[in-house]
Amino acid sequence: MASIWFQGLPDVQMLSEMGKGNMGEWLDIQFTAIGENYIKASMPVDHRTKQPFGLLHGGASVVLAETLGSVASALVVDMQQYMCVGMEVNANHVRSARSGRVEATCTPIHLGATSHVWDIRIHDEQHKLLCVSRLTVAVIKRKA
Repeated sequence: MASIWFQGLPDVQMLSEMGKGNMGEWLDIQFTAIGENYIKASMPVDHRTKQPFGLLHGGASVVLAETLGSVASALVVDMQQYMCVGMEVNANHVRSARSGRVEATCTPIHLGATSHVWDIRIHDEQHKLLCVSRLTVAVIKRKA
């Protein structure tokens, strides 16, 4: 399979730099792997990402999912000409976590000229599925 990334296979360190100074940094989202058609990142289950009952907050899972899908879309297009913005995100929370780190894997469902759709699956450290999310991203031509 050919790589989906516009400028070839990106470096994980470069992805981590994209997360500096924004919500990704606050939640300690760490990019962990990238392949020809997927990107992975992890996030802690701690005081920043738990809800009052001590479980991973569903909203934190959605932030992880949207972060991966948004970064993936940006890497698929020529960022000098286009920007990618989220249009719709949904999530099915099938299990929760109380501690450790969760890891998300993002793969494309559709990569069109004006929209992208991503499948993001979040697992715990025992590889149990916690959340299935889908993100739709608009690809918008940058204004001069």
